[in-house]
Amino acid sequence: MKLDKITFCPDGDAPVEFYVLEQTRIAGVNYILVTDFEEGDGEALILKDMADESSTESVYQIVSDDNELNAVAGVFEDLLEDVKFVQE
Repeated sequence: MKLDKITFCPDGDAPVEFYVLEQTRIAGVNYILVTDFEEGDGEALILKDMADESSTESVYQIVSDDNELNAVAGVFEDLLEDVKFVQE
């Protein structure tokens, strides 16, 4: 399966490419699950779209709040039956 690729440009850092595994919308907010490797095990991040609804571009931020992270991770685990999150 060919995954979509996005470029994440953190402030002041070099751009980083990620592969999008899944996306979902919860309470009007878009979230994407991304990984650094197209195949196999890799580090995964959940990103939250922080752009306002009138914007034509997405502005993603890494979800860092533990409660929000656990809730959204649970949704992604349900959507992707073969994915299990392990926090480091």
